[in-house]
Amino acid sequence: MFHIVLVEPEIPPNTGNVIRLAANTGCTLHLIEPLGFSMDDRQMRRAGLDYHEYAQVQCHTGWTAFLRDAQPDPARIFAMTTHGSQSVHSTAFFPGDWLVFGAETRGLPSELRDSFPPAQRLRLPMVAGQRSLNLSNAVAVTVFEAWRQNSFAMPDGAIEVEPEGTIISGFAQLG
Repeated sequence: MFHIVLVEPEIPPNTGNVIRLAANTGCTLHLIEPLGFSMDDRQMRRAGLDYHEYAQVQCHTGWTAFLRDAQPDPARIFAMTTHGSQSVHSTAFFPGDWLVFGAETRGLPSELRDSFPPAQRLRLPMVAGQRSLNLSNAVAVTVFEAWRQNSFAMPDGAIEVEPEGTIISGFAQLG
């Protein structure tokens, strides 16, 4: 599936929400230190409920350590930023892609963001004049767009599709 990379996340419930998302989508979550909280933080664990045991979470001591240890394909790593040159919806995603998100209050450091080729700096569409989306919301929108493009294929190759007209989390699936 996909790799979610949070660079120096600051707010525990956001990371907890992303842990839950990773568990439910088969993504691996990479946390780049320093973190603005302890991994034992009560708020983070509460937001992630009991999904921590189902999620693949890896912590890295910094960006350089992440690159050395995880070895992401340079052509398949994408920086999500309000300074992105193209929309996430106009990018073709493939299983194994790396989706990089910055800290809640400051985004990606400019030197890190600028190290990505312009075509790999992506943005989510927003109403003009707004600063940004909540981190966990931005991660969810991006992961589900990438997963949708891949027909919601699961890591084991299965496809998770509900029959037309069934109820999914309180919403009727439209055919």
